[in-house]
Amino acid sequence: MEFTTLIKNRRSSNLFLEGIDIPDRDLEEIFQVVKYAPSAFNLQHAHYIVVKDAAVKNKVYEAAFKQYKIQSASAVIAVLGNREAYRDAGKIHEGLMSLGVIDKQEYDMTVASIQSFYEERGETFMQEEAIRNASLSAMMFMLAAKDKGWDTCPMIGFDPEALRQELKIPDPYVPAMLIAIGKENSTKARPRGYRKPVAEFVSYNQFQ
Repeated sequence: MEFTTLIKNRRSSNLFLEGIDIPDRDLEEIFQVVKYAPSAFNLQHAHYIVVKDAAVKNKVYEAAFKQYKIQSASAVIAVLGNREAYRDAGKIHEGLMSLGVIDKQEYDMTVASIQSFYEERGETFMQEEAIRNASLSAMMFMLAAKDKGWDTCPMIGFDPEALRQELKIPDPYVPAMLIAIGKENSTKARPRGYRKPVAEFVSYNQFQ
């Protein structure tokens, strides 16, 4: 799909057609695109849990305050961010050293600087970074899904501790959001909500 058309066609779908299975192949192709999402220091903080099993999906439904869109969706995706993604800096960057793009000295300096950058800023920063970078990835997921013909809805209404328990999410992963995915019931879709004019949300050089 042409990019501007894709952007304008993507919308948050609150009601999905029931009984539609999303093939694993479609999900795999979506995630093959998602892996190119930007992340700080290329640490790729995001981790996804795809929930298609009806029993597990019902547990997510309960953790998400019984929002009906989860029941009607083909799947619900838990988007997680890793607070300790910086610990993977060595593994992430060793490929560049193997290819000769950077030498051992630059590799060691890069890894050390990334680790100190996070550790010096502490737990609050790590939490914010996990959610920030997972959210960048999640937006890529929703665009890639729309390009494959699937509709989505990002969701922040859930109990993170209940979700952690039901999906066995380990520390240090942070539930950033849920994404319901399926085929929108277009017969009941509302018109797109109001969008501000550009002049209302863009300033140049200083806030105006």
